[in-house]
This record gives sequence, C-alpha cells and structure tokens, in this order.
Amino acid sequence: MTDPAMRTWTTADGLTLSARDYAAADGPARTPVVCLHGLTRNSRDFEVVAPRIAACGRRVLALDVRGRGRSAWDPSPLNYNPAVYAGDVIALLQQSGIARAHFVGTSMGGLITLTLSAMRPDLIAGVVLNDVGPEVGAAGLARIAGYVGGAPQVASWSEAAAYARSVNGEALPGLTEADWERFARRVFRETDKGLALDYDPAISEVFKVAPTAAPAATGPDLWPLFVAMATGKPLLLVRGGQSDILEAAVADRMAALLPHMLRVDIPGVGHAPTLEEPQALAALDAYFAAAA
Repeated sequence: MTDPAMRTWTTADGLTLSARDYAAADGPARTPVVCLHGLTRNSRDFEVVAPRIAACGRRVLALDVRGRGRSAWDPSPLNYNPAVYAGDVIALLQQSGIARAHFVGTSMGGLITLTLSAMRPDLIAGVVLNDVGPEVGAAGLARIAGYVGGAPQVASWSEAAAYARSVNGEALPGLTEADWERFARRVFRETDKGLALDYDPAISEVFKVAPTAAPAATGPDLWPLFVAMATGKPLLLVRGGQSDILEAAVADRMAALLPHMLRVDIPGVGHAPTLEEPQALAALDAYFAAAA
C-alpha cells in the first residue's frame, strides 16, 4: 500500500490545515473523493478506506478538520462549526484545482457535507453519509457530551487502547485487542508530555452551545437541505444497526424521501461504523463502481 502524500492548504482566516492526499491509480480520470471525519477524530480514520478508493482510479483527500490531527488549532473556539469547516473544504478544493467531488462524511463530516451543499451545491458529485442524517438522536448527543473535550491521563499505548475501548467499546463490540491498539493510534498522538487525544479540547466549547457543532434534532429543519443535496445525485447511507445518533426511523424517512439512496445497516454496531466492516466496504465498492 502506497503511503499518501501529506499536503497543506491555507484557510480564509489564515490557518494552515492538513490532508492526506492519495493518488489515483493509473487509468481513466474519475471524479475525486473528499473524506471528512467525525467530531473528535482525524484523517487516520480513512487509512484503510481511502487507499481502497484510490486503487479504483480516484484521487482521495482525507482531511484533518481544523483543530484535529496535523491541522492548526483555532485560537477562536467558536469557529469550530460546520459553516467554517465547509469554508475550509472550499478553500482546499480551490487550491487543489478540484471543481467537483464525491464526499464521504462520518457523523460531523456528513453534517459538514450538508452545510457545504447549501453553500456550493456545484461541488457535490455524490455523497456517502456514515451514520448521520438530518436529525441527530438526543441520546447520542448526551453520550458524546459526556466525553468530548476530556483529557485522559494515559502513559502507554495499552492504556490509550483501554481508554478508546471504554468510550467506543459498546458501539464496536467486534473489535479485537489488536484492533483497539490500532484504534488508539488513530485517536491519540505522542507529545513531549506523553500521549494525548489528537484534537483541540476547545472543540467542546462550541459543542456546549450546539452539540456536535451542528444543528441537532431541536434545531433548524435540515430535511429540505438533505433532499436538495442528493436529488439527482448518487447517495449511500451507512448506518450502525444500534446507532444512537442516526435512529432507524430517521434512516427510514431518508430512504422514503430519496428512493434512489443506497442503504446498508451494519448489524451489532453503534455510532459510528468504521467503514471497514465487510458490509460497508462492499457498499462503498458498489457506490464508487457505479458513480461517475
């Protein structure tokens, strides 16, 4: 597997952000793909999925959203919101010469895509939503609020893996000890003081104002935006079968409104699927094989 190039770009407000840039395999040029991670995660979430997509002839950009991974932390925490994130994506596409892309959005990444579609619908070629929709489950929001911005004290990778399992184990019961070790290396970073979660704890500030830094079930109606985003464009929904963020009734309504939507529910998995489950990989393969 070829390692991605690391590239940076500059946002409208002067921050330097980072993305993993996976070159497309040789062959006819196909529409590129942008991968957007969840609230407390980073581009390493796509280290299996992104090269798989690139091998099919698509350039893939997996972003570290501002405040995560190798991207700069924002000195103004209230900028940690979907409108600002979407503006950052626009800047990256402009600086990369990309006029149109497919978007793979996990949780917050899907909400960023929804926001982007309202700002620049011309940029959206198609969308994969991973465990997120126009309404966000209240129980899931409460659960996330309980840990976002926390600063666990861990002294070793085994302790980091134990912490990751304590937060995500119920949602991902099928992961092995080796899997949790890999998981920990995605969400923690090494610092001069030891291991730390790889995001700015200040993202919790805007979360206190608007959970997940985006409209929730009690906020503005996102259903018209969802329909407008995907009408006439390919759409895949991946849902954890036990998700507390994307409830089954919401997914059912999404399917009813857009009958062309492909949907796969991952049994026994909560929020959010890793996209490395066999069912998710098969659905992604089918989506990208059929899409322009």
